[in-house]
Amino acid sequence: MAKQPENNKGASFGDKFIAFANKVSDVSGLVAAYLLVPLVIVFLIECISRNLFNSPTTWAYGMCFIIGGCAAVLGFGYAMKNTVGKMFQKQEAGAGAVTPLQAVTTALAATVGTGNIVGTSQAITLGGYGAVFWLWLAALLGMMIKYSEVTLSIQYRERDAKGDWVGGPMYYVKNGLGKHWQWVGILFCVFAAVASFGIGNMSQVNSIVGSLNDAIDAFIPAAEGERKLLNFVFGVVIAALIGVILFGGIKRIGAVAEKLVPVMSVLYIIFALVVIFGHAGNIGPAFGKIFATAFTPKALGGAASGIALKQTIVWGLRRSAFSNEAGLGSAAIAHAAADTKSPVQQGLYGIFEVFADTIVICTLTALTIICSGVDITFGHKVGSELITAAFATMFGQKFASVFVALALMLFAFTTILGWSLYGSLCVQYLFGLKVSKAYQVVFIIVVVIGAVASLDVVWDIADTFNGLMAIPNFIALFALSGVVAKLTKEYFFDKNKLTK
Repeated sequence: MAKQPENNKGASFGDKFIAFANKVSDVSGLVAAYLLVPLVIVFLIECISRNLFNSPTTWAYGMCFIIGGCAAVLGFGYAMKNTVGKMFQKQEAGAGAVTPLQAVTTALAATVGTGNIVGTSQAITLGGYGAVFWLWLAALLGMMIKYSEVTLSIQYRERDAKGDWVGGPMYYVKNGLGKHWQWVGILFCVFAAVASFGIGNMSQVNSIVGSLNDAIDAFIPAAEGERKLLNFVFGVVIAALIGVILFGGIKRIGAVAEKLVPVMSVLYIIFALVVIFGHAGNIGPAFGKIFATAFTPKALGGAASGIALKQTIVWGLRRSAFSNEAGLGSAAIAHAAADTKSPVQQGLYGIFEVFADTIVICTLTALTIICSGVDITFGHKVGSELITAAFATMFGQKFASVFVALALMLFAFTTILGWSLYGSLCVQYLFGLKVSKAYQVVFIIVVVIGAVASLDVVWDIADTFNGLMAIPNFIALFALSGVVAKLTKEYFFDKNKLTK
């Protein structure tokens, strides 16, 4: 924020308005920060009740959405001002660190993946159009949760044996809660290391080869035996590329993510908008379907009449979590490497990350499918075929198959990169640097397995360990929620920090 003169009597109306808007932004951001404490408390109650006692509450989700929605709306303006406005400033990172842009693109690389395309498609087919509404609400909640994760990761990070910055839930447990809570950080690392093979590996590779098969079939239909061989070859090639980048460490991953993520995101957004506005008459009805079926999915009628409200909510929440990973604590690991002195400043990038991933890209995927008017088989899991059919309505089947295959390949490839880093650092925390190198080798081998595995098995593994990761992370967030509020208060009231 630029400093305003103490006496602005001579300032223009525009300058006065900007100064006033900055003050409003600061105050609303502070209020949003205080709302984090009750938000984390309510969410933790629901996590414990649902996962440990198999007795979900009837009120927690509603309270979370109200509190989280208010916090997200109040803090959004300030977050955008201090992220998008500063993100692309040229800067060099210090030793053992990456630039704030590289940190956020590395985190986005891990989140912007198949969850945005395949995951959103599945949310619609399994939960109806109304699942998109719950995906949005979960994203509002996720903005504030990820802000807390990233802020704590910077506050409690440390240098490893190589001199690199390392952080994440295991470190804010270790350095923030003390040795008596070490088991929480260990649990997180175990769950995250295993989850990396599902959410960040097999599910991504499986979607890549599926889309590549669709693209090939559009030109030359392949027999079943040929398809299996092709999948294996694709898996080997992807594994080799991942290995080259992964063994280069966080700086090489950050450098690749910095270049790939913006390009692939912009291209996907442009083509999605072409489809949406190519069916402009369906935009209004599309939003109508989403809101009309958010609470009454049976209003869909026909083949979708069997979808219950619980399915609509659950699939919206699941695929939102799979897409932006808020609450999992994973992105905090990437942000910890950022060359920044302010935990809160980097935390604001976490808000932007969820916004870009879910509110922008997932929404465009959903609108592309709904506006295109393609036939949807409700109650069945899908891969990339639904979004391919939607793009085909404007660009033809062959072009759509190639474009979706390319988009998924880039999205999923960068996700694999991000999660290879997460898993590696979790194993490093548990067993040291030498064992983390062995993990990286196993991770690369599993890439090949994911290329030939069953889709249902892959997604079930991903969903299971997603949920398990959230439990230790939310225990830590709850215990350290006061620290987040304190850091945020200090940041907002220290005007010198706001000028950086």
